[in-house]
Amino acid sequence: MLVVTGSVTGTLESMAELERLSLEHVARSRKEPGCVSHGVNRDLEQPLRLVFLEEWADRAALAAHFAVPASQEFSKALARLAAGSTTLRIYEGERTRV
Repeated sequence: MLVVTGSVTGTLESMAELERLSLEHVARSRKEPGCVSHGVNRDLEQPLRLVFLEEWADRAALAAHFAVPASQEFSKALARLAAGSTTLRIYEGERTRV
């Protein structure tokens, strides 16, 4: 299992477009093979920051996701609309029952 976190900070002018593109990306990604979960949330402490949380079945599924042209276009759009750099972190883990 892979967990991916990411974030982007927008501006007052770009936030509506960032939200629209992010929601489209999340909905599209959820339909991809190997996507366990995919979501975007607004940071309550920094309202112009969006935070992504994803779970993928394995590296192959995540690599396929990154190779989708729409995912690449989304990343370029985020970079264009962001107030600064975006973040992306990938964590390996395993599912356990508590």
